[in-house]
Amino acid sequence: MQSSLEQTVLGVDPGLTRFGFGLIQVGKSRQVSFLEVGILQSDSKMELDERILKIGTEFESLIKRTSPTHVAIERVFSQQNLKTVMGVAQITGVILFLCSKSGIPVDFYTPTEIKAAVTGSGRANKEQVTQMVTKLLKLKTIPKPADAADALAIAITGAWRGTISSNATETAAQRKWRTAEANSKRKSK
Repeated sequence: MQSSLEQTVLGVDPGLTRFGFGLIQVGKSRQVSFLEVGILQSDSKMELDERILKIGTEFESLIKRTSPTHVAIERVFSQQNLKTVMGVAQITGVILFLCSKSGIPVDFYTPTEIKAAVTGSGRANKEQVTQMVTKLLKLKTIPKPADAADALAIAITGAWRGTISSNATETAAQRKWRTAEANSKRKSK
């Protein structure tokens, strides 16, 4: 039985071909510990609706099996490949739907926020982030593939900066994003 001080955060690196996930436990004093890591996959030769169904169904099974108290997702807002951005946006919508349906709170983090939370620098490279994830979670080996390691970094960020952290303070980037979303909602009314 999980105590009220312990929470589980499911970090998600969304994608249609490879969808990384990492599950961690957060104890008092924001101590994080590893629970599970992996990827969900779909074949790029499959039709879009089949790919979304496959990943969505597997994600739904994952959240039912692991019962996270919180989900943290990487927010992708800039990429060169429009097709990739659309796929990430589409599967992210499915994730939001399934989490909302299950009553699981969700927070989004930019890559810069994730790097800053895990390493202390928003300009850290992937190798530095992976090394810190390995150290923070006391893993014997570096988590692979990269999507899975990224998902653990996202989970750590959710644990330390998200809504489950009683000491959470917004970063400047989070504050700007929240303000922009609030302004957008006001304009649409």
